[in-house]
Amino acid sequence: MLVGCPTEIKNHEYRVGLTPGSVREYIAHGHDVLVQSGAGAGIGADDSAYKAAGARIAKTAEEVFAKADMVVKVKEPQPGEWVQLREGQLLYTYLHLAPDPDQTEGLVKSGVTAIAYETVTDDRGGLPLLAPMSEVAGRLAIQAGATALQKANGGRGVLLGGVPGVLPGKVAIIGGGVVGLQAAKMAVGLGADVSIIDRSIPRLRQLDDIFNGRIHTRYSTVEALEEECFSADIVVGAVLIPGAAAPKLVTREMLSGMKKGAVLVDVAIDQGGCFETSHATTHAEPTYEVDGIIHYCVANMPGAVPVTSAHALNNATLQYGLQLADKGLRALADDTHLRNGLNVHRGKITNRAVAEALGYEMAEPRTVLAA
Repeated sequence: MLVGCPTEIKNHEYRVGLTPGSVREYIAHGHDVLVQSGAGAGIGADDSAYKAAGARIAKTAEEVFAKADMVVKVKEPQPGEWVQLREGQLLYTYLHLAPDPDQTEGLVKSGVTAIAYETVTDDRGGLPLLAPMSEVAGRLAIQAGATALQKANGGRGVLLGGVPGVLPGKVAIIGGGVVGLQAAKMAVGLGADVSIIDRSIPRLRQLDDIFNGRIHTRYSTVEALEEECFSADIVVGAVLIPGAAAPKLVTREMLSGMKKGAVLVDVAIDQGGCFETSHATTHAEPTYEVDGIIHYCVANMPGAVPVTSAHALNNATLQYGLQLADKGLRALADDTHLRNGLNVHRGKITNRAVAEALGYEMAEPRTVLAA
């Protein structure tokens, strides 16, 4: 199979779908790899590094899309990319379709078979290809929030760790999954006063054990959300319903009860965001203000640290990518967890959460693959 890797074109996206190390693995499995010139520049991997790994270099993205049997990316295809996809081609990348009807329509019309990193599952009920970027985003959320909290950046002017004689800043984290855990680790490390809100009592018990009393845990109710948000300097939205649009847990009305200059960091923005006032931003202009509250809603947060992110992502995606290259559609038929990543196939939506969010009829993956 010819595996193609184009340069990412989303605003300030520096990650790359295939590192030179991953290219070597595909070559070792007997595949050809075509990488767009400059694709690895953001991680310090020039074209010579890819050539040394065995890849051929394409001058343009158009060449990659035209020739590749499978396209491996990081972020969802942009409008100029999805029109180049075709039936019979595999697309392997993050998609986040539920809040993105335009992209969904583009993929449906193209006839491509699209596998979304964020809905591939594992035996433990986890999302192994989303987890590494959730780890990065969770840790970055506190760095980004602390920066936005500085007065010169529009924030309240609070130091998260405080100093002797002055109370530390307060961080409220909505969601105790991978993002929430990593955000809490960073916030605790900085000396902040940290609360995690979640609707799973077993998960709250786990978090309480992990932090050994260094954080507060609260069961998620409207009252708890209001109390924590109203007292917080930073609120991190870390809610995930796999494949579906994120629920709007913090309403615009609630902003009036928050401290002026407090910061909302919406890590769920890829799935539409969990704050009613959220809209996607970029690393070029990461924040905006609504009712005196600073919003940080960058849709590709890990792109800010591409060296760490690209290698962490490739570590997770490589084994599944090799299955797809080795076996084609049969890999999806043979592996339940990889099949859960199938979102679009030959004009059909094959993920229930996406279909329900956007009003499509859901096609059973086994049925469409068999056809």
